[in-house]
Amino acid sequence: MAMLPHGRALPGKLFIVEGIDGSGKSTQLDMLRKWLISQGYLVAFSEWNSSPIVRRMTKRGKKKQLLSPISFSLVHAADFVDRMERQMLPALKAGAIVLADRYIYTAFGRDVARGVDPNWVREMYSFAIQPTVAFYFKVPLEESLNRILAGRPTLKYYEAGMDVGLHEDPYKSYELFQGRILEEYEKMIDEFNLEVIDATLPLLEQHEVMIEIVEGHLESALRAAQSPWQEVLKSEGLQGRYLAHQVSGDSS
Repeated sequence: MAMLPHGRALPGKLFIVEGIDGSGKSTQLDMLRKWLISQGYLVAFSEWNSSPIVRRMTKRGKKKQLLSPISFSLVHAADFVDRMERQMLPALKAGAIVLADRYIYTAFGRDVARGVDPNWVREMYSFAIQPTVAFYFKVPLEESLNRILAGRPTLKYYEAGMDVGLHEDPYKSYELFQGRILEEYEKMIDEFNLEVIDATLPLLEQHEVMIEIVEGHLESALRAAQSPWQEVLKSEGLQGRYLAHQVSGDSS
């Protein structure tokens, strides 16, 4: 179950994914979302650095390279507070399942890699909801770099960690920066009881591991009411957006 910092349990379930760039966590979270919906669960989604209240500020700060490690940390904390209050907490109180693409552990990794004090960062996020399960997709640094750089001709200033001053070459800086983040994630495995997934396994094998773990936490999770047609389609193994749309259209 998901829990508030003081120990109060929430009716809903919070599943989050973490990992360095190129770990495949977002793909796996999307696969999990589709599976949960196909099983009739109510699912909400929240993504790191997506709050509208900080989007304009972040874009401007990045464009003009104005963000220091501390200001970067504070902006992301403001983003998290807004999304937790507006998206995650209401859904969890209602009993729904919330999926989060990156959570507080991203700040614990990236901010500390930028030189911010780890205790200060952890204290700043002490209000955060404790996830039901926190998945960490573990991938070797070389593999993650190959995945990212193969389809990305240029790296952005902050993405490459150029603000940290690790190296004048963006690609070398990116490698060093991601290496620092990876080190922080490894420290967090035991500290926060992260559920480690081998991100070098085939996609379907990773998905099956996730499903097996998630299924053990779905008791009492809120389900959406299904129409008779949807129940028939599900019983026959027929799922998909097109079919769902057709059924909705027929019933109107």
